[in-house]
Amino acid sequence: MEVLLLALLLCAGSSVAQDLWTANMDIIAELQKLKHMDERIQKLEETLTKVMSENEALKTLVQDSQSKLETVQKESEAKKVAFSAGLLASGSKQTGPTNNLTILEYKKVFSNVGSAYDSNTGIFTAPIKGAYYFRFYAHCHGKITMAVSLVKNGVTQCSVYAWKPVSNGNGSNGVILTLEIGDQIYTQLWKNTWVYDDPESYTSFSGFLIFPL
Repeated sequence: MEVLLLALLLCAGSSVAQDLWTANMDIIAELQKLKHMDERIQKLEETLTKVMSENEALKTLVQDSQSKLETVQKESEAKKVAFSAGLLASGSKQTGPTNNLTILEYKKVFSNVGSAYDSNTGIFTAPIKGAYYFRFYAHCHGKITMAVSLVKNGVTQCSVYAWKPVSNGNGSNGVILTLEIGDQIYTQLWKNTWVYDDPESYTSFSGFLIFPL
């Protein structure tokens, strides 16, 4: 009887030990799974951090590219400078004489690329540094003196002149000037002289940028 009890106890102990061993193995396996999962999460976080960093770098690169593109576009637009205008927007009349030098205001604007010419003042203002070409024409009737000068910042550059011609008088002149940003160019009627214009635009003023400097 004692032998039988001992045998039963040994069997029960063996079963319990087997169960404990199996439970421990399951726990170890689960712990290993958790460890692998933690490693995968860590790698995923590292990858995500790297992607976010690359995304910020790409965003900065795109912003820099857009800024450079806008700068290039603005510079390209600034290089497009040209205008041409006749003295009268409509009708026919003599302009002058006056007792002072008078800036001629050309109202009939044919083109004004870059908007550097102001028809309200007759003044062209250089938007960028560069070499510019200007040309102007003046017309008068017979027995009337006509004199017009091209002026840069208050200094005469070249002129046209006709002293009381027998019939109509005409004159034209042109010059290439190196201008800084903000330099002003205009034509000026001498005192006690006249110019004439009508829809044919005999008296006109034109200029354009040859190349920037």
